[in-house]
Amino acid sequence: MRICPLRFNRNAMFGLSGNAFVVLVCSLIIILASCAPYEKHPESGYGVASWYGPEFHGRPTSSGEIFNMNALTCAHKEFPFGTKLKVTNLSNNKSVECLVNDRGPFVSGRDLDLSYAAANEIGLLGKGTSRVSIEFIGRDISYRKEVRYSSNKGPFTIQVGSFGESANALRLKTALELKYGNVYITEKEIAGHIYFRVRTGKFQTKGEAYQVAKTLADEGYSIFIAGYDEQNN
Repeated sequence: MRICPLRFNRNAMFGLSGNAFVVLVCSLIIILASCAPYEKHPESGYGVASWYGPEFHGRPTSSGEIFNMNALTCAHKEFPFGTKLKVTNLSNNKSVECLVNDRGPFVSGRDLDLSYAAANEIGLLGKGTSRVSIEFIGRDISYRKEVRYSSNKGPFTIQVGSFGESANALRLKTALELKYGNVYITEKEIAGHIYFRVRTGKFQTKGEAYQVAKTLADEGYSIFIAGYDEQNN
């Protein structure tokens, strides 16, 4: 947390009435609070959990990490990557702590996809789905990323991922479409290999692109702002 080096001495503030002093202190508190980055915590609640495993093991997640079905991770549609959750199976009261590093599930009526290991911890494998409680317990802020640029010439777009397999690009596209519009895939050949690049938006100014890019970076996506017309660069 960044701390602002502000100090005050009431004795040095002669001439201030009691009410004026209170107003001044409140103002300083607001200033101090604004010095630290704001992190909105997801609300705890209830939902339906499912699980995923061997079919996706070794593939990239939406956060860019490689999915390990034996790690205690999970996928959620909105929580920022790095969010730490305590998930309790309401049918047997078993709990597990897991880390959000992916987007999903993409099946209607489901709210959380647990890794094989996390699902096994709470007895979810056999049944497949269960109603659970979801409790926020923190976030690893190292998942927050910086906004990078590859072009200063507009119009602009935001690149969120590049893959050698179209299936991985399509999965990220589907994940982004849970929240963002105008998500598309372009193809680029490099040294005889085709790469599928996942991009979102068309922005006339760098400032417009930055607003969306900053949101994506804070969520944990590794992104950069590129030229929209430079599809083959």
